[in-house]
Amino acid sequence: MKNLPVKSCLSLLPLLLLAACATPSGPRIDSSLSAKAQSSRAKFVIVHYTVSDLPNSIKILTQQGVSSHYLLTNEAVAVTYRLVDETRQANHAGVSHWKNYTLLNSSSIGIEIVNPGFTVDANGVRTWYPFPQQQIDALIVLLKDIVARNNIPPENILGHSDIAPGRKQDPGPMFPWFQLAQAGLIRWPDATRVTELKPVYLAQLPDIGWFQKRLAQFGYATPQTAELDTATRDVVISFQMKYRPALIDGTPDAETAALLDVMTTALSVP
Repeated sequence: MKNLPVKSCLSLLPLLLLAACATPSGPRIDSSLSAKAQSSRAKFVIVHYTVSDLPNSIKILTQQGVSSHYLLTNEAVAVTYRLVDETRQANHAGVSHWKNYTLLNSSSIGIEIVNPGFTVDANGVRTWYPFPQQQIDALIVLLKDIVARNNIPPENILGHSDIAPGRKQDPGPMFPWFQLAQAGLIRWPDATRVTELKPVYLAQLPDIGWFQKRLAQFGYATPQTAELDTATRDVVISFQMKYRPALIDGTPDAETAALLDVMTTALSVP
């Protein structure tokens, strides 16, 4: 290549100086102002179990198409991993509904807990695995932090089974929701009021339409068919797993009616 004449080089000098002083590409953003009318992206927290051991849980949640914001281990000293920043969407909820929200990935924070889920014996009977106390202690600390930063109300801390009845069972009937209630994180039915109402519903059980309306009022995506169809039974099971895990047969009985009455009445009280 021939050398450029000195005159040509000098003529290029102003252009080179301008290029060196140019601002970086992209918009110039001034962040000195902030709008009053804004809120957190996260409206819900969804609790899951991984149905696997720790190494496989890590592999699935970091290398495959599913993810969560946090992963709680089941080690002697439970470790909390942040896998996805809260400002970003994790793929943990899938097809989901709660109140007027659908596809909750975009509006929720997902927490996966290392737990095998359940085993099934030859007779089809499920044996569910408990959660170590140190794991629940770590979860409560994490939830309190998330709730405080994102102003998430107690009725929006949910299980995967709440937002996808029938399709998902996690975190299952062994998950100690009552401990979360004791920590002030979720609402819980008043036991005295439930005891008072149970005989009333034993004497006169509401029809299926009543259960469907109350479950929908509570937040579940519930058919309004006035029939005990499979979808309605799945919703009843999800409700029972949370508030009456000793019996999760999907039967809309008197105790379930009393629990549902107390919880929906509490929602209507300012």
